[in-house]
Amino acid sequence: MQNPEPMNKGELVASIAENAGLTQSQAEAALSATLDAIQGALKGGESVSLVGFGTFSANDRPARDGRNPRTGETIKIAAKTVAKFKPGKKLSEALN
Repeated sequence: MQNPEPMNKGELVASIAENAGLTQSQAEAALSATLDAIQGALKGGESVSLVGFGTFSANDRPARDGRNPRTGETIKIAAKTVAKFKPGKKLSEALN
């Protein structure tokens, strides 16, 4: 299976509007509010679980030493927090 072009935000908004019977502006507002709520929860150290779809969580990565592949020089990589997504059972089954 070839990888098609990824769906962009405009296409996602159009799909939401069509499937939910909303206007484009209502769908965009709903999507923005959803993404803001997920981002706010992750920033606050919470995880967001959407039953059947998956769980969003924030994970801390500690600082570590890395290596510049071009020169072989050792470099310091700073600690950071990254977003993580674990797909739910229904989503995994739908894809397979």
